[in-house]
Amino acid sequence: MIVTPRLAVRLALIVVAAVIVQVSFFSYLSLLGATPDVLAVVIIVLGLLGGGVVGATCGFAAGLLVDSVLLQTLGVSSLVLLTIGYLAGRYREGFEISGRLTAPLLAAGLTALGAFFFAAVQLMLGVETQVSLLVLREILVKGLLAFILAMPLFALLRRVLRPGLVEETAGGGRRALSAARLRSQRRSRGAARLSGGIPPRRVRGETA
Repeated sequence: MIVTPRLAVRLALIVVAAVIVQVSFFSYLSLLGATPDVLAVVIIVLGLLGGGVVGATCGFAAGLLVDSVLLQTLGVSSLVLLTIGYLAGRYREGFEISGRLTAPLLAAGLTALGAFFFAAVQLMLGVETQVSLLVLREILVKGLLAFILAMPLFALLRRVLRPGLVEETAGGGRRALSAARLRSQRRSRGAARLSGGIPPRRVRGETA
């Protein structure tokens, strides 16, 4: 991703909007005994679109903001979201997202990993948290909900951030190069027809 000042503003607005939606709406929902984590899905999608640096930076900023809003242990959410955003970005830098289910599957797996990591960090810090099989079920359900949320969010954020995406720019360059090659081939065929089917030869010493 080519992060221009305009694109940086878009990324900041996306992070702030995701935090607001998570805190004000999704945190009050309970589906199959788990709370949908739309913030984690947004950070993972940003990592998949922008790479490791973008994913880690957005994850750290989003975690710091949500910890400040909810008055939680400062830095726990930042560490978790930074990790999953960076891992998503590293996958993007090493592999192509070819299938439609690649992004949702990665979002499900990394969201579940983030939920497990969050519970482990809280336990190590001495924060009161439940330790039972219900936590494992909640982590799995969060992964399933992330799979569902990632389908529309990946398409939406890709459309919003399209001007800075590397594959879109590269795709435009490949199309322009193909068009230039086609025009060059047509000119060569026209010159061959005018010379009786024999391509024109260069005179020795003639410059191109």
